[in-house]
Amino acid sequence: MSDIDKDRSPSRRAFLQGAAAAGAGAFAAGNAQAATPDPLITEVQPWAQELGDGVDATPYGLPTAHEGDVIRRNVEWLTADTISSINFTPIHALDGTITPQGCAFERHHSGAIDLKKEDYRLMINGLVDTPLVFSYSDLERFPRENHVYFCECAANTGMEWAGAQLNGAQFTHGMIHNMEYTGVPLRTLLEEAGYQTAGKWVFVEGADASSNGRSIPMEKALDDVLIAFKANGEALRKEHGYPVRLVVPGWEGNMWVKWIRRIEVIENAVESREETSKYTDTLADGTSRKWTWAMDAKSVVTSPSPQAPITHGKGPMVISGLAWSGNGAITRVDVSKDGGKNWETARLAKPGENKALTRFYLDTSWDGEEMILQSRAMDETGYVQPTKTQLREVRGLNSVYHNNCIQTWLVRSNGQAENVEVS
Repeated sequence: MSDIDKDRSPSRRAFLQGAAAAGAGAFAAGNAQAATPDPLITEVQPWAQELGDGVDATPYGLPTAHEGDVIRRNVEWLTADTISSINFTPIHALDGTITPQGCAFERHHSGAIDLKKEDYRLMINGLVDTPLVFSYSDLERFPRENHVYFCECAANTGMEWAGAQLNGAQFTHGMIHNMEYTGVPLRTLLEEAGYQTAGKWVFVEGADASSNGRSIPMEKALDDVLIAFKANGEALRKEHGYPVRLVVPGWEGNMWVKWIRRIEVIENAVESREETSKYTDTLADGTSRKWTWAMDAKSVVTSPSPQAPITHGKGPMVISGLAWSGNGAITRVDVSKDGGKNWETARLAKPGENKALTRFYLDTSWDGEEMILQSRAMDETGYVQPTKTQLREVRGLNSVYHNNCIQTWLVRSNGQAENVEVS
């Protein structure tokens, strides 16, 4: 046996013995004889005795009915009407990092409009040499790029600011999605129109009734902003701005204007009434922070969590979660099982990517005792995700935006979890 095999063997034996002790396996460790015959493996089942569906049963493939609970969910009392509400991503039930479009969080200000490609137009005007109007087919003729980015609502986790409120990662942290966007860099279109150096900002607006006008500094516009018309390889969904939306990597989701119709190059920022009244962070002394666009480093354990309890009993288990930063790539995530007294460095599924979700895993074992689960993210700037107490010391209790504090789940001995706070 090689040194590598020697290193691996104890771990494998421990896993098998733990699984057998917990009743998770049908075979005892090191014994080829079945301890308890399992008819699901020893007997031919109905699904192996008949033909399944043909290839044309679902022309556009849908998830299996056995995963019918993996859906977006709305909080009914959050807004007066669904046309101005939020559907939360079921992050507790997903793995990896890419969010399927059909599960991806959506936020509307005046409802999702129905706009055909043939009727789509994008205007660039203002401080440019040549005002231009592009059709959808015009955009397709420009060199395009593919990038994976997360989109997070500024109010994600906002309801948790004053205390533990919602019992589920989907509701505390589900105002986020992470998709591969295909589109044309905004700088390409600005250069095509000949933007003038006097232009320090761009004012963007959508084609829907709210228009959702936003001002973006020219520096950001020329950096990584995309005019996107595909997500995860397919056309944008209606609720995500079909046929074309703005992608503003790392910045709060309200800047990601859907159904983008106009981009005006301007000298000074134009603030919409909603921007002025809503998207500010009010501090304890009554002053407010403005233009806090970047989403700071953040993380959450998605399993186990209130909607994803432990069901396998004692023994080996994988603690899983997500981390992200609008200021760059995640470099490390630590996990605590005792409310922050002790930390273990989690395993990143792959190196963190710029302004994209990172999946982390802690391969561990559960003895059936209560756990107080937390995760703490760090990004490439050296920023460390704060506790809720640390955030409150600076920001007070008034804000509902940019809450990137450490989240706490209490996992009880029966495997069930709930949202709690620790001092």
